[in-house]
Amino acid sequence: MTKHHEVLFIPGPVEVDEELRALMAQPVIGHRNPRFVTEVQSVCEKLQGVFCTDSQSLGSATLFENAPATALMEAAIRNLVPRGERVLHLVCGAFSKRWQEISIACGRRTETVEVDWGKAVMPEQLEQKLRNSPSYAAVCITHSETSTGVLSPLAGLAEVVRRVAPDSLVLCDAVSSLAGAELRFDDWQLDLALAGTQKCLALPPGLVVYALSRRALERAKVVEERGFLLDFLVAKKGLAAGKTPSTPCVPLVFALSRQLDRIGAEGLEHRWERHLAMQECTAVWAGEHGFELFAPVGLRSPTVTTLRAPGRDIDDLADRAKAAGYSLDKGYGKLSGEVFRIGHMGDHSVETLRGLLHALVGRS
Repeated sequence: MTKHHEVLFIPGPVEVDEELRALMAQPVIGHRNPRFVTEVQSVCEKLQGVFCTDSQSLGSATLFENAPATALMEAAIRNLVPRGERVLHLVCGAFSKRWQEISIACGRRTETVEVDWGKAVMPEQLEQKLRNSPSYAAVCITHSETSTGVLSPLAGLAEVVRRVAPDSLVLCDAVSSLAGAELRFDDWQLDLALAGTQKCLALPPGLVVYALSRRALERAKVVEERGFLLDFLVAKKGLAAGKTPSTPCVPLVFALSRQLDRIGAEGLEHRWERHLAMQECTAVWAGEHGFELFAPVGLRSPTVTTLRAPGRDIDDLADRAKAAGYSLDKGYGKLSGEVFRIGHMGDHSVETLRGLLHALVGRS
C-alpha cells in the first residue's frame, strides 16, 4: 500500500485503495442507464457471498441502500417489529445501546440484557431472559461492538433464540464484522444482518448492505407504517428489477461491485483469517509493550482492538501515529480519552499494521 496521505487505522471509515478510488473517479452515468440497472442486479447477487446465504433458493434477499447503517437499524425496527410488541436488545457498548435508543425513538417497547462495556452477553444469559420474559418480536444483537472491540458469540446467541423463542426474529448489526469476521447468515439462521461499506468492505461511507430472511420478509408484510424510503418490500421488488428506490451514489455502487469481486478472489475464509492474524499481531504487540486489551480472550473482534495504555498519554500516542503518517482513534463514548482503538480491517494486512505499531512505540 503506497502512502500519499494519512493512512487510516481508525475503526471506520477505513483505507480505500487506489484501484477503487480510480474506479469512483470515472464519469457518472444515470441510475436508470441499462448498464447501471444490470450492475445493481449483479451487486445484489454478489452480496450473497459475503453474507454466506443462498437467498435465491431460500426466498430471502441480499440488498443495498444509499444510506448509513444507522438508517438500516431504524428500518429494521420499523419493518420488522409491529407497534405494541416488544423488542429485546443485547447491550454491551455504545452501538448496541444506540440500537435500543433507535427502537425507543420509533415508539417500540424495549427491554435489554445489558452487561458492562468490555463484556458480551452470553448465550446462557439470553436463554434465562427469554425463558423468564414475555415473547419478543425480535432480538437485536451487535456482532462486533466497535466501541469496545468485543465480538459477541452470535452463532450461540442465535441458536438460543431459535430454540427458546422460535417466533422471534434475530436481527444483527454486522457493521464492523461483515467480511472481516466469520458470519454465516443461513447456517446461523439469522433474519437480518446489515453493514456499512466503510468498514471491512474497505470502501467510502455511503451505502448499507443487508440480508433478509424469508421469515423477515413475511413479517414485513404484516407490519404497518414501514416508512417510505426504507420499506424492505419495496426495496426487494425494485432491486430485483435493478431499480433503486432513490438515486444512489452511482460511483460507489460500481466500486462495491468491484470490491465484491476482489473479496471473492481472495476467498471469504482467507479474508477472515487475515483479519484474525491482524488481531493476533496487535494482541502480541500490546503484551510486549505494556498495553492492555479491553476485550477478554475469546471475545476479541478480529477487526478492531480497543486498548488501555497504563502510564501513557493517549494524545501522545495519537500524535506519534500522526507524525508517522497514520491515524488512530482515541476512544468512543464513555471510553473517550481512556482507551485507543486500532481498526485493523478492510484491505489492511499484518505488514501494513506493523508500520503503525512500530510508530507507536518507536521500535519493533
